[in-house]
Amino acid sequence: MAGDSRFPDVDSDGSEKSEEMEIVVNVGGVRQVFYGDNLNQYPETRLAELVNCLSGGYDSIFSLCDDYDPGKREFYFDRDPDAFKCIIDVYYFGEIHMKKGICPICFKNEMEFWKVDLQFLDDCCKAHLSEKKEELEEIARRVQLILDDLGVDASESRWKKCQKCIWKFLEKPESSYPARVIAVLSFLFILISSVVMCVGTIPDLQVVDAEGNRMEHPTLDSIETACIGWFTMEYVLRLISSPNKLHFALSFMNIVDVLAILPFYVSLTLTHLGAKLMELSNVQQAVQALRIMRIARIFKLARHSSGLQTLTYALKRSFKELGLLLMYLAVGIFVFSALGYTMEQSHPETLFKSIPQSFWWAIITMTTVGYGDIYPKTTLGKLNAAISFLCGVIAIALPIHPIINNFVRYYNKQRVLETAAKHELELMELNSAEGKAAGSRSELEDLSRESKEGPFYSSRIKVSHSDTFIHLLSEEKHHRTRLQSCK
Repeated sequence: MAGDSRFPDVDSDGSEKSEEMEIVVNVGGVRQVFYGDNLNQYPETRLAELVNCLSGGYDSIFSLCDDYDPGKREFYFDRDPDAFKCIIDVYYFGEIHMKKGICPICFKNEMEFWKVDLQFLDDCCKAHLSEKKEELEEIARRVQLILDDLGVDASESRWKKCQKCIWKFLEKPESSYPARVIAVLSFLFILISSVVMCVGTIPDLQVVDAEGNRMEHPTLDSIETACIGWFTMEYVLRLISSPNKLHFALSFMNIVDVLAILPFYVSLTLTHLGAKLMELSNVQQAVQALRIMRIARIFKLARHSSGLQTLTYALKRSFKELGLLLMYLAVGIFVFSALGYTMEQSHPETLFKSIPQSFWWAIITMTTVGYGDIYPKTTLGKLNAAISFLCGVIAIALPIHPIINNFVRYYNKQRVLETAAKHELELMELNSAEGKAAGSRSELEDLSRESKEGPFYSSRIKVSHSDTFIHLLSEEKHHRTRLQSCK
């Protein structure tokens, strides 16, 4: 085949028009027949270039395909046939839909190989591709953070090194055993402080001061002071060691930390200095209001609980469903409270004095709480109440399923991302060990330094060929073969 210099299907003068030409493409063992008039609709694609490459000789042909049979005029490609079946739809329908089960990143690489623009991908498939890109970027970010922890820059000052060590010690419990101990201690201090706040309100455990006012037991007050001292020291150290002070101060969880600490110092200041500026009763009321704000410290548990973080994210992603729930309830409350007020006016002992007062009855009825402080006494009123709580059950049940799905999806996604990041690090360590078994640690440090220069990571991390290979970690293009594609 290599010795032939002419192609039997083409006249020597090239009189056959490319629009009437028929070519056969064999992709991974799957044969497809195409006509030039269809392919030439998109002349910049690889298949359209095949139509016009025959006159250029074997060099032109083999620059576009893996092999060629001039007798059958058949081009061979070692690519994914399932993805190819989706891509050729652009020549017939003008758009591409990605089949279920195909890796979006692999499909994008296949489209780039066949030189088909991503604009032909349908919007639903683009959303799937965008979501996959975000996942890979998140994995790359996690690997970057781990590499930054492993890397040691000799040019850094002693203070910078100390700052980084303190940050890892307080923010990354998985970095070392002492860091895990500190995380557990912080968790225990939060629990102890919350328990002390609750126990301090029990009258039997309170003491009476000289003026006859009840106050917390001195022992509980000492425990509270010790907990606040720990929280203060922890926050100050984290603030000092933070690489970005402004981002640290504006972070939601750090604002919660400030709200948990600040009431103690403000109440302490008012107790010692406020009496000179205002009446003692006003000072005590202000101190009591500030002490109630101590409940904010329970939110500090979210820092150490992935479950609470997942719940918070699920609620943030479920604003639309929660808005629908509130809208359903608001409409139902207005309608059934107005009906209940109208139907109960004929009864001499009615409890429905006005429509705004009936809102409370509608709320506790539709949410199936039913305190019984307001209830209908007429037959029509009872029928209205029955319909209202049935509608309330339906209105509450409808958005619950999407909210649960958001929680489960995000929780599973976080576990997959964590596993994928660890897998990428294992592959990097394995590949570096192949070159130098004794220098694996120095290789990771080099990768960490190089990662700061590129958009993601050095192109040296390109030897991974697993199905979890992150293309974003390499600056070069690496297309998988058919056998390496995700199924």
